[in-house]
Amino acid sequence: MPKKKPSPDTLSLFDGMDGPPARKAEALPSPYVSNNRDRLHRWASRGIYFGSSSWKYPGWQGMVYNRTYPSKKAFERECLTEYSELFPTVCADFALYNFPDREQMQVVHDSTTDDFRLSLKVTDRITVKRYPNLPRHGVHAGRENPDFLNLELFEDAFLRPVESLRKKRGVIIFEFSAFYPNSGITYDKFVRLMDDFLARLPKEFSYAVEIRNKEYLTSDYLTMLSDRGVAHVLNSWTKMPPIIEQIQIAGVLSAKFSVARALLKPGRTYQDAVDLFQPYDAIKEENPEIRLGLAETVQRCVAEGRQLYAYVNNRAEGNSPKTIEAILDILDKYPVETL
Repeated sequence: MPKKKPSPDTLSLFDGMDGPPARKAEALPSPYVSNNRDRLHRWASRGIYFGSSSWKYPGWQGMVYNRTYPSKKAFERECLTEYSELFPTVCADFALYNFPDREQMQVVHDSTTDDFRLSLKVTDRITVKRYPNLPRHGVHAGRENPDFLNLELFEDAFLRPVESLRKKRGVIIFEFSAFYPNSGITYDKFVRLMDDFLARLPKEFSYAVEIRNKEYLTSDYLTMLSDRGVAHVLNSWTKMPPIIEQIQIAGVLSAKFSVARALLKPGRTYQDAVDLFQPYDAIKEENPEIRLGLAETVQRCVAEGRQLYAYVNNRAEGNSPKTIEAILDILDKYPVETL
């Protein structure tokens, strides 16, 4: 009995369940790649690195991904190579859940282009004060975290594996969920703890801090980061001011480089964005505020000679590559000097 052929949609990305790696010779650039690859590379040459949060999205088929992969497993294993030929950077969200390992980092190094940069979110075992009541935390759910800001553990379990990336290291991002009154962390205590922790970090890495308490975004906090050469992450998040407002705050560009993360429309929850935007194959809701905020951040960083890592999440508008394209269009229409 002849083997049933896969449907056209399946054939274009996953050609059967087993087989050799992606067949590069068959890959033709999509209109998206043709329209944006050179622009992305030109901005990267000026120190402005556009990328997404994570990269394993089948919904980007026919846009970012144009090769034939033999299976879903092969796609997830190999698609970073194709991604890196288009985008100069990515933020690895997976590191939030588990410490990276050397082999994993070596694979990233070996499978990406020479000038690619991988940024990583620090594992929440370092950044969580009390574990949320979520199944993935197992017996630790709801309990105090004894390893909160544990420098020795961070250096041994996180930084040492990341050394395998060598020159492909981007920024290491400490993402802190909102601290509530019952957390035992006040604003003053947070600034003191962070100042002490950041002061003792190895200097050969680039660090950034992302907060989700808008009341923490003060001159004292930004001065502390500046004194340590650490960037504040300009983030579009549920309870944070939009990036277009954050970029106006004096001292908000606190290091020689900056990080911007377009994650959610302020006021929207993560789960609401997931429900609205999956499978992330198209823009579902344009957000001019996010686009203009990132464009203005580019302007500031270019004018002040700072590098910028600009990361866009699918949950900002529904499809991060198309959001990035829209920002590139703004920058083409309005030269950086006149934005």
